[in-house]
This record gives sequence, structure tokens and C-alpha cells, in this order.
Amino acid sequence: MNHQDLEINIEELVLHGFPPVDKYRIGQAVERELSRLFRDEGLPGSLSHEGSADKIDAGSFGILQGAKPEAIGSEVAKAVYRGLGR
Repeated sequence: MNHQDLEINIEELVLHGFPPVDKYRIGQAVERELSRLFRDEGLPGSLSHEGSADKIDAGSFGILQGAKPEAIGSEVAKAVYRGLGR
């Protein structure tokens, strides 16, 4: 299997409506899920063709009330990954 290194730097992640105390757990969950998505699904379209994405609008996503930070982070990562594919 051919292994390639990929580095993603998320300078700013803006989330509205979530408790500030959960920001690190959400961030860690975003990292884990993005890593999994890149490993399992490969590079999204915008990265495989252009090589970089300066700004990504991941749009919105639904979260059930009372969701744990890990579930929130996972949904954020999926939205970011979809945004990269546009």
C-alpha cells in the first residue's frame, strides 16, 4: 500500500451554540474523524485536483440536543470533508 503524508491546518473553526467547555473535546473528535475519513475515503475532490483549499464552507449540520462532544466533532468533521469535496 502506498502511504502519503497529509497535513491539515485548521486555523479557525467557528461553531455557534455549543458550550465553550466542550471545545477541546469537540476539536479532538474532529481530528480523529477527519483522519479516519481521509484514511478510509481518500482525498476529496478539491484536494486531489487543486492541491489545497484556502477556505472551506462546511455549511450546516444537525445535532440532537444533548449530543456528546465526540458526536458533535464527528459531525463537524463529516461536514468539513463534504465541504472539501465541493
